[in-house]
Amino acid sequence: MVYDIDMARRQPALVTGEIYHVFNRGVEKRKIFLGDWDYKHFLESSTHYQIFDKKLSRKYPLNPKNTSHQKLVEILSYSLMPNHFHLLLKQTIDNGISTFMGRVQNSFTKYFNIKNDRVGHLFQGAFKAVRIENDEQLVHVSRYIHLNPLVSKMTENIKNYRWSSYPIYIGKGNNEVISTKDILDLFPGGDYERFVLDQADYARSLEQLKHITLD
Repeated sequence: MVYDIDMARRQPALVTGEIYHVFNRGVEKRKIFLGDWDYKHFLESSTHYQIFDKKLSRKYPLNPKNTSHQKLVEILSYSLMPNHFHLLLKQTIDNGISTFMGRVQNSFTKYFNIKNDRVGHLFQGAFKAVRIENDEQLVHVSRYIHLNPLVSKMTENIKNYRWSSYPIYIGKGNNEVISTKDILDLFPGGDYERFVLDQADYARSLEQLKHITLD
């Protein structure tokens, strides 16, 4: 079931301990990432706003080794595209995802508007979320997220796409904030890379993934 935070009065609350595919795009399908600094700012904000403590200053970013900080969410995977983003989030406290997404999107909108001398909304609503019902759905959605840059023709090799968590999953990227355990524990043989790439050609059609796309 798709959860649209703008329809909160008609939908059940997001459940603590559960995993959700969270996504959004620019209003009127406009680009929200215009260059490297925009992608970097979004990722830095996502790192910072994982923490529940409102007093945590941006001058002192999250130390992943500091377990005393209570997190709103765990970020399992992500992919950032020019006009939209995909996140796989586990809610760790009540209202964690809603609070996290509100902070990230509001912060990014302010940054984007100041930088580009514009006003108004940047995102198409608050966000949408699909609850992950089982392990099979979890791994398929993670694969969908990681294949998104390839399907959208942003890269010919997803190992080299910098704005995705895929390099982290195959041991080719630095991991400071991504929680890979939930997914990689389902691949005891260490064949997650094969699992993703085996479906690369088929995924280009997106026929089996229409229920979790942005439209």
